[in-house]
Amino acid sequence: MHIVELLDDLRGQCRAWRAAGERIAFVPTMGNLHEGHITLIREARKHAPRVVASIFVNPLQFSPTEDLAAYPRTPERDAALLTDAGCDLLFTPGVDTIYPHGQETHTRVEVPGVSDLLCGASRPGHFIGVATIVCKLLNMVQPDLALFGEKDFQQCLVIRRMVADLALPVAIITVPTVREADGLAMSSRNGYLTAAERARAPVIHRALTAAAQELCAGTAPPEAEAQVIAAIADAGLRPDYVSVRRAVDLGQPTAADRDLVILAAAYLGRARLIDNLRLIRPN
Repeated sequence: MHIVELLDDLRGQCRAWRAAGERIAFVPTMGNLHEGHITLIREARKHAPRVVASIFVNPLQFSPTEDLAAYPRTPERDAALLTDAGCDLLFTPGVDTIYPHGQETHTRVEVPGVSDLLCGASRPGHFIGVATIVCKLLNMVQPDLALFGEKDFQQCLVIRRMVADLALPVAIITVPTVREADGLAMSSRNGYLTAAERARAPVIHRALTAAAQELCAGTAPPEAEAQVIAAIADAGLRPDYVSVRRAVDLGQPTAADRDLVILAAAYLGRARLIDNLRLIRPN
């Protein structure tokens, strides 16, 4: 696996692959990799002969009160995992490569509407940081396709909308959430959990599963949301939000909407955990 830090080196290798007629799949990450990331790499391999990953902890998507400095960084382990998974190139740019003139004056990409809900309301400016870095990385790599995990369901919608609105020539593929054996969605932030907190964390997935069954049985969304909030609060988590939305655009569902997603975020110790479950209500 090639490991490059400079944009010219990245573009030179990608240019050579394209000249040889080889498609490129891209998996952007913030490092501290887990099986969810590796699943994206393996899935990318099914779609293209060349796979590029990036590791960049993007300061623009962290607020001043969030965990940028403490965000776990494991570069040697990450490189070994990517090599074993069959990644061809790892791009590890520095902040000066991504924001050469500083963050404050850097051009930003905003996706109105879908960015302002749920996690966007709890973390103002977060999805501007996400859209900006993903747009920039897509322009740097110029892949044929890029892959993202559905654990960050809202992020996937933001990225799809950005790519469509800006007419970027890249296909976006989303991959189902990878879970631990007890249902906890894999996340780099799970490492913040103590042993006692880790034992409580799967309540989110259990509560979402129960709520999805209730919704399919005819329970109204507000009642299902209240059930999830009560379940995770009883387990000692602090709910941020729980919301039933239309899966297509995260709009408020009507009685006629069938394709829904129930999304949740909650605090547990130092960690802010997110999860979601998609469902199709019967007619």
